[in-house]
Formats: sequence, structure tokens, C-alpha cells
Amino acid sequence: MLMTEQATGNHPQPRPRNGATTSPVEHVTGAQSLIRSLEEVGADTIFGLPGGCILPAYDPLMDSQKVRHILVRHEQGAGHAATGYAQATGKVGVCMVTSGPGATNLVTPIADAHMDSVPLVAITGQVSSKAIGTDAFQEADICGITMPITKHNFLVTKAEDIPRTIAEAFHIASTGRPGPVLVDIAKDALQAKTTFSWPPQTDLPGYRPVTKPHAKQIREAAKLISAAKRPVLYVGGGVIKSGATAELKILAELTGAPVTTTLMALGAFPDSHPLHVGMPGMHGAVTAVTALQKADLIVALGARFDDRVTGKLDSFAPYAKVVHADIDPAEIGKNRAADVPIVGDAREVIADLVQAVQAEHSEGNKGDYAAWWSDLNRWRETYPLGYDLPEDGSLSPQQVIQRIGWLAPEGTIFTAGVGQHQMWAAHFIDYEQPATWLNSGGAGTMGYAVPAAMGAKAGLPDRPVWAIDGDGCFQMTNQELTTCALNNIPIKVAIINNGALGMVRQWQTLFYNQRYSNTVLHSGPDELKDNKGTRVPDFVKLSEAMGCVALRCEDPADLDKVIAEANAINDRPVVVDFIVHEDAQVWPMVAAGTSNDEVMAARGVRPDFGDGEDD
Repeated sequence: MLMTEQATGNHPQPRPRNGATTSPVEHVTGAQSLIRSLEEVGADTIFGLPGGCILPAYDPLMDSQKVRHILVRHEQGAGHAATGYAQATGKVGVCMVTSGPGATNLVTPIADAHMDSVPLVAITGQVSSKAIGTDAFQEADICGITMPITKHNFLVTKAEDIPRTIAEAFHIASTGRPGPVLVDIAKDALQAKTTFSWPPQTDLPGYRPVTKPHAKQIREAAKLISAAKRPVLYVGGGVIKSGATAELKILAELTGAPVTTTLMALGAFPDSHPLHVGMPGMHGAVTAVTALQKADLIVALGARFDDRVTGKLDSFAPYAKVVHADIDPAEIGKNRAADVPIVGDAREVIADLVQAVQAEHSEGNKGDYAAWWSDLNRWRETYPLGYDLPEDGSLSPQQVIQRIGWLAPEGTIFTAGVGQHQMWAAHFIDYEQPATWLNSGGAGTMGYAVPAAMGAKAGLPDRPVWAIDGDGCFQMTNQELTTCALNNIPIKVAIINNGALGMVRQWQTLFYNQRYSNTVLHSGPDELKDNKGTRVPDFVKLSEAMGCVALRCEDPADLDKVIAEANAINDRPVVVDFIVHEDAQVWPMVAAGTSNDEVMAARGVRPDFGDGEDD
């Protein structure tokens, strides 16, 4: 992903070796040194859960006037909350848990942050240094476990190393391609006496992310853009992380090329903009999917050509040359060979591209995309996003989500779990601003929505936050509603309750002869089987028990009234149980393992693009 070092505000820069003046030396414990270090790097919120090995750090944390600790109900919730905080604010998210099972419960959110390039620092307690390797009580080699899913990790066994390690962790997490960094601290290092001064002497000799793109590559890219007949700007989440959305709009309007934004990039370019052709991928808009397939040039900005976008890789965009710009050189050429590779930060890359394209225009080299737009507009008009209302008069999940988007206050942040409701939220809510859509894109983690919404709201308390969740996802992490209620974090949760693991059920409908093996969530006592949606647990009673206002909506006539009632409550968390039709499906769709040329606009509806489109 592309990332600018200026985009995140709470990481320290490594201290030059000839150094600035440090703060006075203080005599402290390692635990006190940890909290002081967190204060100095600008951490203002920590999501965590104490336990034996991290307990020494929790004592001085109680005295901190700068760091708010939010006590979660499960360590996974701490990790996802820190991720939501980071995605919403642009700062480094911080979580802190104990050793053994506390640390291993963070593995899923760490993997999630790694896949989506989220700046995260996870602090874990560890058994005393002399006990490491003895299978001591609550010992786990969390550095070894997380090595493949962290940008870097540290094991700290000496108290004097804590300030330097924290400074380096925040710097690594938030610069270059952002990602999670784990800091595992032995209990005796937290207990030992040491000295503290700031800033520490940092030493990262092998870590120098390239941010400035090569001028020759920029010029080559500009020439290709000007010469192309069917270009597409393929925008990934790195553009949001770099803070390059303003530059992107300038580039798009300068070139007149269509823009497609991935699931992680929704809001990087306004959905309402006439140059925006939608989200690409397995469940992408027909126009976006087809634009990439028919393109003669793809300009990939902070995107990684993942399988959900490309479909069958060897048939993806067969006519296209590729300009691929990314902060991470390992991504360039990994899945699709690049004709013009550009290593650099998104904001710098796009700003330089703007100048280079302007230079091409001044020399009379301006692309003519009139025929291309004629095709694109015809596809847009012929195959728009849409849905059918259920014949039995029940609630349509797409309609529920669309109305939530329309009735939400301006600037609302939306988080989503994973599955059908995630795709519907991507399609039927309009995203006009960056960092208003948070989801688990790469890992696809069920249970992400509620704790991520909690983290986003904790980081931006003045912004409304809606979590769009499924009845399956909600049952994985809903205990964090208790955390929200007790910590004055008034998020709103929409449960799209169809009584099933919806996306898996859709695949069973399409590919497994409607054999619904273990995807039905509402099976139970006979008296419940006639009800629609999941009723055990009763989400209204459960939410009320956790200190929330809880509502249920089953009638389309009540939809706007219930949403308005939820929007009006801002002193407590609100949960709305929307009972929706179980057979609604996500379309368009490209079946896994098939070519994007096989995109289906709806069940049984294959787009007809006419003759000559491939010429």
C-alpha cells in the first residue's frame, strides 16, 4: 500500500545520531518507562485487558493523564478496536494484553491489520526472561507465532530497551507501507529499575522506505496515459492511507480517465463523481469489472492486484499495459507484471504524475477517450446496481442498508462485518469522503464491525458511527457493546438478520444444489422455526442486557421511523435488529476461480457487451 510519512500524526522520527537535547533523566521502573514512552509518542487511547505478566504496566497506567485505557471484554475486541481507531483517525492504533492466551487472542486482529496495512502497535506481556522457553504458566512464543503477520516484532528483556523499542515500533508501524508491530515485554523488564529520558537513540539501519518516485518512470507513465485509448485508474486503499485523495481527484479530472476504487479504497474518490465507475472485483459493479477487462492501460495506485479483483489471473485485463505504483516494492510484479513500475508514496507519485501529464498536454499529447466513455456510459446505463424487493412484503436487506446510508448524518463513519451485508454496504451506501468506510478486506474477519466501530468512535467521538453487521458476525464480538455502554462510546449497530451465514448460504444456493449444511442460524425449538431471522439469542434482549437501547424492525413501513429513532439517540449504544428476507443475494458476481469475463449482472443474467468491444 502507498503511504506517506506525514499522514499519521502520532509516531516519532528516529533521533539523529548527533541528537537533540533529551529530557532530564528520571529513575523509574520499566513499566513506568513504558507508559511514559507511550505518552511521548502521542498515544492517547489504548484498548486492552490486564493479566499477570502485563500487570506491572497497568499500575502506572492508572496515573497517566494523557493515555485513556478502554477495558475490553475480549482481546480480539482490543485488536479490532485499535484497527478501527487507526483507520478512522490515521494515527497508530494501540492495544495491550497479557501473555499466553491474551496474546494469542490478538493473532486474528494482527493478521487482519497486516492484510489491510493498518498501523498498529500491539503490546503483550511475557513471562520473566529466565522462564522463557520453559513452558511456564501462560507462556506463548508470540513473536514466533506472529512473525508472518507483523511488519516487525520485538522481544524486550531489558528495562532500558523499552523507550527505544516503543519509538521504533511506532515509527515502523506508521511509515512506508503501514502495518502491525508487536512489542513483547518480559515481566521482569517491566519490574526492573531503569532510567528514562526522551527522545531515545533509535537505530533502524535497514529501514528506509522510498517515498520519492523515479522521475523517468513518472514520465513514462504520463506518456502511456496520453497515448491510451481505454485507460482506467485502479485505486487501492493505499491512496487513503497516504492522504492522497485530493491529488487523485486532480489527476482524474486532468486526464478524464475512469476511476475504479477497490473495497479498501471506497471514499478515496467520490462515488457521485461522473468519472467514478464503481468498485471492481468478485462482487464489483459490472462497469468497473468490465472496464478493467477491456482497458488498454491500467494505472494502479496503492492497489495490489489481489485475487478478489482480478478473478482468474491469467485472463485478467488481457489488452492492458500496466503502470503499478506502490510504496512496497514487493507488491510490484507479484501478481501482474508491470510495464512501468513506480516505487513511491501515493501522494508524491500522483502529484508528480499530475505535473508530467500537464507537460504532455502542453506538448499537444492529450488522450482522446470519447469512444471509451461511450462504451462505459452504455454499460453503466444497461447494468446499474439494483435489487428486487421480496414478493412476500418482508424487508429487503439492500433497502435497509440503503436507507441507513441516506438517513445518516453527514460525515458518518460506517464499519462492516464480512459477508453479504458487507458487499451491500459497499454498494448501496454512497462514500464521498475518505476514512468513512472501514472493513476487513484482506482477511475477511467476521466479528470485525462492532469493535472496529467502537475504536472509530473512541478516536473521533464527534462523528456518528454505524456498524453494519450480520447475525452471524454479530455473535462473535458483540460483548464489546458492554465496553461501549460503560465507556460512553455510543455507536449504532444494524444487524442484518437473515437467520443464516448469508454469503456461505449464497454459495450453497449457487454451487451446492441448495444443500444448506450448517449455515442456518435460527434452527431450534419447533415454536421458533416459523420465525424469520435469528431469534436465539434474542438480539433485543441481549443488547438491552449489555446497556444498549435495542429496537427491532420487521415491516418496511417502519423502516425510516426506526432508523430515525436510532439516529436520534446519542447518549448510549443503539442496536437495531432488522429481520430481512433470507434469500436475498449479492449481485453482480464473478464465481471464484473464473475469469472476470464471466461476470454475472444478476442470477442468470450475463451482460452482453456487443461486438467489437475487444477491438
